[in-house]
Amino acid sequence: MDISQAIAELKKTPGFTENVGMILVHNGVVRGWSRKDHKPVSAVEITPDNAKIQALCAEFEKRPGIFRAVAEAEGGVKHPGDDVLFIIVAGDIRENVKAALSELLDRIKSETISKREILA
Repeated sequence: MDISQAIAELKKTPGFTENVGMILVHNGVVRGWSRKDHKPVSAVEITPDNAKIQALCAEFEKRPGIFRAVAEAEGGVKHPGDDVLFIIVAGDIRENVKAALSELLDRIKSETISKREILA
C-alpha cells in the first residue's frame, strides 16, 4: 500500500471533509529480533486472512465518529525492514480515532495474521 496515495484517495471520498478531523496510520515492519527472546530474526513467514481483515475494517467503520478504516497485510516471506501491515483510520476526533486504531491493530494481529519467525 502506498500510504500517501491511499490518503489522497480517501480525501476524495464524498463526506470526507464533513466527517474527518484526524487520520492515523500504522505501518508495521519486520523486526530484526524475536519479540519473545530477542534472538536475531532473518525472516518472517506471514499468512494474513484478508477477508477477515476487511470484515474487521467494516465493523470499525460502524463505530461512532469513524469515517473509514482501511488495512492491508502483506503475506509471504518478509525480511527485517519490510513493510507487513498498513492500517489507516480516519474519523472525527482524536478520542474516537486513537481508540479505534489501537483496537483494530490488536484485533488484526490476534485474529487474522499468523506468522512464523525464521531465526538467523
